[in-house]
Amino acid sequence: RPTRTAPELKGELQPVPAVASAHLHAPHDVVVYLPPGYDAEGTRRYPVLYLQDGQNLFDPRTAFIYGQDWRLGETIETLLARRAIEPLLVVAVANAGALRLDEYAPSRDAARGAGGKADLYGRFLVEELKPYIDWRFRTRPGAADTGIGGSSMGGLLALHLGLTRSDSFGRVAALSPSVWWGHEEIALSIASLTMKLPLRVWLDAGTREGPNLLRQVRRVRDQLTAKGWRLNEDFGYLEARGASHDERAWGARAGKMLRFLFPPRRSAQRGLWDALAGTESRIETEGARR
Repeated sequence: RPTRTAPELKGELQPVPAVASAHLHAPHDVVVYLPPGYDAEGTRRYPVLYLQDGQNLFDPRTAFIYGQDWRLGETIETLLARRAIEPLLVVAVANAGALRLDEYAPSRDAARGAGGKADLYGRFLVEELKPYIDWRFRTRPGAADTGIGGSSMGGLLALHLGLTRSDSFGRVAALSPSVWWGHEEIALSIASLTMKLPLRVWLDAGTREGPNLLRQVRRVRDQLTAKGWRLNEDFGYLEARGASHDERAWGARAGKMLRFLFPPRRSAQRGLWDALAGTESRIETEGARR
């Protein structure tokens, strides 16, 4: 049984427990990551990334498999110390357990008896949680500075909400998205777009997740490029060699995703970098090294 405990971070993790919604049956626990220097720089505002399956991101004790979290806090602070990303807030929204498929899937799957509430979950994020986060914390609330992300079914949700709520989310992180759901309906949604949306998109998959998923993710890649997204400009794509479908694999390449979606701004204030000068790398993953 793993013994690693929650990491010591220079930033801060602020819990917002049991956030209720008029649109969903269950409340959601939320944790907000504030980067180093947040309190000291009292006028600065930050972009925000809303990530699903939040219990798997920062704390090994709450991860779906005990001890196997993304180590996201360590990755962020390693990248900040290297000035490789812009300081950001991360809103980690825990899933609702047995209701996870219902809330993350855009359509109902009769065989599984689940799905179909992704749009309601999107209303929870856009109409209830986001206004609260923008009120309580110093965010840059516009769509261009707001990201939506997740892995597996959470990645499918991120793609869906990027396509349907680009008025609220301008950056999309889809790690190993379950694009097979609904007979690959997400690819059809992209193909049916009448115009390219103002989205910066990250899409990836591991080569050990099975040939079907990789083929399906490649189809989404091709649909996006056919609609005008440009690789390495507003579209980042990665096939992670040897990576499987699990938290460790997603955490290992989270750094690549962050570097693409939240590159450093030239106007970053010097004080933040000074605050991070002593940060050491406590993570040895491909995502942090590259």
